[in-house]
Parts: sequence; C-alpha cells; structure tokens
Amino acid sequence: MTAALLTAPVSARQTLFRRSLRLALVSGFAALLSACGVNDVPRLDEAANAAWAEVQNQYQRRADLIPNLVETVRGYARQEQETLTRVIEARAKATQMQLPANITKNPEAFRQFQENQAQLSSALARLLVVSEAYPDLKSNQNFLSLQSQLEGTENRITVARRDYILAVQAYNTNLRTFPGSIIAKIIYPDAQVKQTFATSEPNQNAPRVQF
Repeated sequence: MTAALLTAPVSARQTLFRRSLRLALVSGFAALLSACGVNDVPRLDEAANAAWAEVQNQYQRRADLIPNLVETVRGYARQEQETLTRVIEARAKATQMQLPANITKNPEAFRQFQENQAQLSSALARLLVVSEAYPDLKSNQNFLSLQSQLEGTENRITVARRDYILAVQAYNTNLRTFPGSIIAKIIYPDAQVKQTFATSEPNQNAPRVQF
C-alpha cells in the first residue's frame, strides 16, 4: 500500500489514503465492539436456552419412566391405589402443560411449570417410600432396573437445573451491568431477563430411591 501511494498521482493517492483510513477505522471499531462484549448477549442467551432444553429433556426422561414404574408397583401393591393415582395425575399435569415459547421469560408460566414438576416429585417420592413395605416388589428385577434409571434421572435433573441456574445468572447479570446493559438497549432491545428456579428446601433434593 505504501509503494502504491508513493507512485500514484496525487488524486489517486488521496483516494487510496481515504480508503486505507476507512478500513483502519472499521477494523478498529470492530475490535472495540468485540472487546466491549457486543456478542455477549446472544452468546449467553443461547447458552441459557441450551441449558433450559436440557432441563426439559431430563424432566421428560423422568416422565417416560413413570408409567412402567406405576404398573410394576401396582402388580405388587394394588392397595396403594391412592398413591398410584396421585403419581399418575401429577404426571399428567406436568406433561400436558402447554409451554409457551417464551417460558423462560414468562414468570407465571415458569412458576406453573416449576410447581407441576415439584408436585410430581413429591408424589413420586411418596410412591417410592410406600414401595419399601413390599419385599417382593423390592426384589423384582424390573423394579430394580426402573429404580436405577430413576435415580440416574433425578441426578441428571439436579445437574441440569444447576447448569440452567448458572447460565441464567450469567445472562441476567450481563443485562443488568455495564457495559452489557447499554449494549442490550442499543443493539438487542428485545433482550429480557430470564426466570430461574427458586423452590422450597425440600424440593431442591432428589427423591430418595435407595432401598
């Protein structure tokens, strides 16, 4: 570029100089925006969305295990019909809820989702406690397999919820602090804080499934 400027006519040199200056300014501005974290809002938003998808995936995994578990318990403990019914009804309530696309930014929908899952956790925990009174059930291979799968799923739910909470914390913090708050207002005006889990202490623990 320097050689071209020296050998070109004055008008051409001026044009080349202006182009070089514009290029330098654009590059510098792009670097400045990058350093300021202009991409942090969409990046953190995608991370939180991915974490939420994993939460839903693990809750669905649990829901898929329940019908077989209920039928297995029913075969050995028909007198526990009330407990079985509570599990079935809680599962139906949790799985039939129509989740809006913006649920993580919808306080009421998120609260209802969380409440439904907590009720299912409670009903499921009660079923597992009742099952301890039936030795034949506790030695049934299908029940033991379901117990192991459920224990693993509850652990995955705990991890998925933790990862979601951390992802949302990072995203919300970026929206509420400088320079993220300014960048969001200017470039991402539709960005909103996300909801996170906040349950009572008993619901923060996975049901005990060891026998």
